[in-house]
Amino acid sequence: MQTMWAIRKRGPEPGLALEEVPVPVPGDDEVLVEVEAASVCGTDLHIFRWDAWAQNRIVPPLTLGHEFAGTVVDVGRTVRHVVPGDFVSAESHVTCGACFHCRTGRAHMCEHTQILGVDRDGAFAQFVAVPESVIWKNDRSKLPPEIATLQEPFGNAVFAVGHEDVAGKTVAILGCGPVGLFSIGIARASGAGRVLASDRTPFRLRLAERMGVHAALDVRDVDDVAAWFVEQNEGEHLDVVFEMSGAASAIGDAFRIVRNGGRVILFGIPAQPVELDVAETLIFKNLTVAAVSGREVFATWYKTRWLLEHGVVDLRPLVTEELDLAQFERAFSLLESGEACKIVLHPNGAPHEPVVATPTGEARANGHPAKLGRWAHR
Repeated sequence: MQTMWAIRKRGPEPGLALEEVPVPVPGDDEVLVEVEAASVCGTDLHIFRWDAWAQNRIVPPLTLGHEFAGTVVDVGRTVRHVVPGDFVSAESHVTCGACFHCRTGRAHMCEHTQILGVDRDGAFAQFVAVPESVIWKNDRSKLPPEIATLQEPFGNAVFAVGHEDVAGKTVAILGCGPVGLFSIGIARASGAGRVLASDRTPFRLRLAERMGVHAALDVRDVDDVAAWFVEQNEGEHLDVVFEMSGAASAIGDAFRIVRNGGRVILFGIPAQPVELDVAETLIFKNLTVAAVSGREVFATWYKTRWLLEHGVVDLRPLVTEELDLAQFERAFSLLESGEACKIVLHPNGAPHEPVVATPTGEARANGHPAKLGRWAHR
């Protein structure tokens, strides 16, 4: 039996573990991918903490990770369009293909979705098996693994910002987590007239500046966040507000910042129910409000690929750490501290670092063993 290393949620408790587990055997309609890069998401942090959401959703044991890029090394019997050697990523939402939403071109709303690393084993491992139906082929000459793995979360921002034509408009982005920072780059590339942002983490605010924001606010520095945005916009309320944090205070600020007749896009997920004065903050202001989740499968992926392959948006400043799989505890510590944006794990060794097999058939990459068997092809 071939084995590999994977980051696992062993049981219903906080924390994760690096475990040696069997290499998955692809089903008839699945492909086996050797993972070259897997990026860490806020969802993974929820599972690591074992918070209320994780307790209600996750069934251990489970291999985490839903953002990845790698090389196909094996395919199932009925796979037709993917072959060994393809450099791929994957849509993390495995949809049923048969419900109303799937059959009407809105698979991102499928009520029977299974998510990699949440509902089925994911990509924080040396190998992952996924259905051919969610595979996305990459051009390695244009997207290296550490950027190719970001297409999945970047697509969330592409989908959210795409809900409004921001060209020539004033834009506020509340929350400079990864999706908020992605959105700054997309808004600037889309010709937004002025982009303002806020957060409470200095590290993220500095990244916002690197992504091209015109001005950024540490919300701890002012008593009235909405007033700051209006002041920065020459005394006028803003055309479009993207709420990316999920913080109750930021959601309230979003409706105070936007102009009458403007648009608010809600993407951040609140930890608790949020109370709003619907009459004063929405109806009397004649607002258009969109609640957005995920991305369109696969329409958003084509837009995402174009933006990244053509250098329209550069995500390299947001890859703040690249680590070996065994360093996962550092990755989660950095995320919890707020001193990181996108952390990329390399399950089979650092980029461009070959995995060297010993005479016994055991391989080592960056200090931890990796039994690769017939897949030790580098």
